[in-house]
Amino acid sequence: MEVPANSTDWKNRKEVIAHNPSVKIEYFDEFKDYLNIIIIRESGLRKIKVYKLADKSAEYISMPDPAYTLGMRFNPNFDDTKMQYVYNSMTRPSTTYEYDMATKEQTILKQAELGVPYNPDDYQSERIFATAADGIQIPISIVYKKGLVKNGHNPTLLHGYGSYDASMDASFSGNRLSLLNRGFVYAIAHIRGGSDMGEQWYLDGKLMKKKNTFTDFIACVEKLIEDKYTTPGHLGAMGAITNMRPDLFKAVIADVPFVDVMNTILDPTLPITVGEYEEWGNPTEDKEAYEYMKSYSPYDNVTPREYPNILAIAGFNDPRVSYWESAKWVQKIRENNLGNSVVILFTNMGTGHGGASGRHDYLKEIVLDYAFLVDQLATHNH
Repeated sequence: MEVPANSTDWKNRKEVIAHNPSVKIEYFDEFKDYLNIIIIRESGLRKIKVYKLADKSAEYISMPDPAYTLGMRFNPNFDDTKMQYVYNSMTRPSTTYEYDMATKEQTILKQAELGVPYNPDDYQSERIFATAADGIQIPISIVYKKGLVKNGHNPTLLHGYGSYDASMDASFSGNRLSLLNRGFVYAIAHIRGGSDMGEQWYLDGKLMKKKNTFTDFIACVEKLIEDKYTTPGHLGAMGAITNMRPDLFKAVIADVPFVDVMNTILDPTLPITVGEYEEWGNPTEDKEAYEYMKSYSPYDNVTPREYPNILAIAGFNDPRVSYWESAKWVQKIRENNLGNSVVILFTNMGTGHGGASGRHDYLKEIVLDYAFLVDQLATHNH
């Protein structure tokens, strides 16, 4: 909204940018001649839209990759026509740009150095969409090394989160190159429960719509298989979608997973249980919420069947997801596993929910994940 600076009467307001339920405005900046620089999420991507005060025209700043993330730098000069933002993608490390709003020129001011030879042109990123069970289009961000053949035999890691309004941005990772250089496809499923596609995207993946998070993830898996990036025998996942469709995965990394949902959410003496009612529901007072949550709780839905290879990681000092959740879940899967897959529990005795602190200990945890994936998915090629 716009109001006169010399008036406190809200009735004098004028709408400048109309509300759009599919777009989330995350940040804006103001200049003398340019009304707002706004980072918005549209189609699951952050975009910067420049509004010119003189004629109220508006346009997006162009970005070089189909999947990326960006953020604004501090732009304190109100009279300036130049602004700075930081950009990175699944193939490009963090880069600071200067954009001249008058001339529309972009200039690279700084790019992060990796400390090793790296050429972004050696890698390819893509943005595709999977069709969910209810017809909604779910974005998938993908990266792999150029030369990869889509023959259905590529080891693939699909990452997803889908809770707490958090967005999974298509950002750069130098550590990930270890997988890409071994022929892996890395993909991010921008599933509902996060805010990748706006506020409604989050609302459609919580409370009594929580199952959308899981079925969206499964739809993304099926899309990767349909487009011949991979097959179930070469697919690894970050997450605990092992009860609904264990046949789709060969390996699963469950990193501090919220798997014993009912016992945790029914115990209000635990540190965050009461606050979690807004995200999942309150099963102590709502029978419908109780039945719905129990229908997808991973621990409560373990049954005799063949399970994929699993690496479950717990932090002994985790106040959010207690270590016993992973321990109980792993043991129950082992007791019910009709196949010969390995089900590994790693409990880090010195960490919390965020994993190891310190640069080197953090890297050791990544090494553990990657070693598991390479052992399970890529040993036939290397």
